[in-house]
Amino acid sequence: MPGVNNSQQDVDIDLAQLFRAVWQRRLRVIAITLVGACLAFAVAKVVSPEYRSETRILIEQRAPAFATTTQNNDASSGPLLDELNIASQVQILQSADLIKQVITNLKLYERPEFADANNSAFSDILVKLHLKKNPLDKAPEERMLDAFTNQLQVYQINSSRVIGISFTSRDPDLAASVPNAMAQVYLSTQSGAKLDSNSEATRWLEPEIANLRDKVNEAEKKVADYRSANGLLQTSDNNTFATQQLADISGQLAQVRGDRANAEARAQGVRNALATGRSTDTLADVSGSQTIQRLKATESNLESQISDLSTTLMDGHPRLKSLRAQLADIRQQIDRETKKILASIENEAKVAQLREQQLVAQSNTLKSDSARAGEDEVGLNALEREAAAERQLLETYLARYREAASRVDKNSSPADARVVSKAVEPVDPYFPKIGPIVVVATLATFILTSIVIMLAELFSGRALRPVGPVDREVLVRRETAANSQTIVEAAPAKVAAASRQGEVPASMLSVAADEALAREMEGAVDLGHRPQEAVEEAEDEEDFSIQSVADYLVERDSRLAIAISPTGDNGSTATVMLARTIADAGRRIVLVDMTGTGCPSRLMAETAGLSGVTDLLCGETAFADTIHPDRLSDAHLVPQGTSDVGRAMRGADRLSLILDALGSAYDIVLVECGAADVSGVARLTRSKDTEIVLSMPEPDENQFIAAMTEFQKAGYEHIILMSGWREEHGPDARQHAA
Repeated sequence: MPGVNNSQQDVDIDLAQLFRAVWQRRLRVIAITLVGACLAFAVAKVVSPEYRSETRILIEQRAPAFATTTQNNDASSGPLLDELNIASQVQILQSADLIKQVITNLKLYERPEFADANNSAFSDILVKLHLKKNPLDKAPEERMLDAFTNQLQVYQINSSRVIGISFTSRDPDLAASVPNAMAQVYLSTQSGAKLDSNSEATRWLEPEIANLRDKVNEAEKKVADYRSANGLLQTSDNNTFATQQLADISGQLAQVRGDRANAEARAQGVRNALATGRSTDTLADVSGSQTIQRLKATESNLESQISDLSTTLMDGHPRLKSLRAQLADIRQQIDRETKKILASIENEAKVAQLREQQLVAQSNTLKSDSARAGEDEVGLNALEREAAAERQLLETYLARYREAASRVDKNSSPADARVVSKAVEPVDPYFPKIGPIVVVATLATFILTSIVIMLAELFSGRALRPVGPVDREVLVRRETAANSQTIVEAAPAKVAAASRQGEVPASMLSVAADEALAREMEGAVDLGHRPQEAVEEAEDEEDFSIQSVADYLVERDSRLAIAISPTGDNGSTATVMLARTIADAGRRIVLVDMTGTGCPSRLMAETAGLSGVTDLLCGETAFADTIHPDRLSDAHLVPQGTSDVGRAMRGADRLSLILDALGSAYDIVLVECGAADVSGVARLTRSKDTEIVLSMPEPDENQFIAAMTEFQKAGYEHIILMSGWREEHGPDARQHAA
């Protein structure tokens, strides 16, 4: 990129050179690796084997089988089996008291493994260098504890209530005996703790129960005396005598009031019937009277006789008069009897009223008595609550005493843990594992040896390669070499095609091929290697270099530029360099290869045979699949494609749409058309306001004037000559291509 000197060029690590250096020294690497493996095998065989065994304990709440009545109490009062409780049990298993008891039970102080545990050669060296305290300065018991703890491991199994106890020793029998002994001591300690707790509970509960019994008797006596002194006789669990009496009077009063209201309603009904002259047959009190019923029957009989005689006798007949007189007398008797019934009902209502007054008086008296009894019951309730509390506490203590007394036996209080897996005497040593040690040592030796060789290559600079800014002359040489190789391969094919069309005789194939090859090679080489005199002359003339054209397109913010290369592939090569220069300036640019030879595609694409313009025009490839990155810059490329050109040209009218779509995604769209004419360019764009770049690394005045005249006649005003790359020499030269 511009502004970077070649002497300040960045470097990168050449990974291929690093691996190549390791491969060149493969015999040395193999020898060192074998030596490392042999040393690891020898050390593993010399080291004394160590054995490890493990016992597992499950922490759970356990109770004797006969304790069915207190099972719920045990579940609620037992220890919580959470993470903290399990961690606490792990610490108990590592306690000094428990370890001392195990050491005493197994007589580990008599074993040389523990007696000489801290007398290793490496330990003596550290002691002499004052990097470690002398183990002999500690008490023998403390040294024994340290040696035992170093070989012991107590841990909780993940996501469980199981605790593992593992022990490492040079004696396989001891490796199995120690975890089993620790488990037994732990279970005995836990069971003994529960027995001690039960014994202490019984000793404390006995005097407390005796004291509570006296308190309960005294409290119940106070309740009875208070009830008798205040007349609070109890008829049921919740009512006193006065309260019960008041409830009975209230019930009778409600019934009497109902009877009175009923009698008054019945009397009013009879009274209304007599006053209005209505029939009293519908009144229950009147129709239910035996006398009324007899009189009604007589009345009905007389009415029937009068009705029968009226048909045969005259109204003044003595018989009819006699019957009518009897009928009037009967009706008078019915009225008198009805009035008697009314008087009886009214008397009944008066009696109910008198009874109501008596009951109201009794109720008022009982209410005052009940109010006094309620005040007295406040004190009684306090005494009863006190007595109930003492009684409940006594019952609780009695239940706990019976429970604790039933568990004073050794076998009645199991520990809240049990062994689920006992340690067995191991057969294979835990350390050293010869196979894994040799494999790991071999791999480590190989890796370290390779790293040392790679570091040596890096420090020597042989594994570093330049990156970033590169001299434009070197880039041109690379492009020229690639282009020359393409020309060498393509020139005979061109000549052969011309021969088949009759343009060149078959006898002149070789001569034409040589001339074409020489002519194109000369033009390509001249692109990168101009004589010093020509360069100096070009500096005095107007600048038509690739850099100037790139600056021009960037400054004008051109959206579309069409490059014409009348001289062939050397002009297409310059167009590729133009696209890369614009990309180095930070613009998004895409180059569309519309040449017949596909030179830009060969120079920019990573691989051959990529899909491109012809595939897009034939509808065989998606639009996004035709855009590919440049292998040397940030520019993008739309290659020539692999489809048939003739079939693709049938859809050439869509080229302008394709360029418009690319213009919406990129800052600049650069189309390389090769040696195209005006008619071919006119099919690419609808507007004449398009930049036309005449890429001529070897400017020919006549050829340039002819091309410019042709495009100006067609209406194209923006025609630019691009003559090649500008070379700057001197101490201030800073122009290079990325």
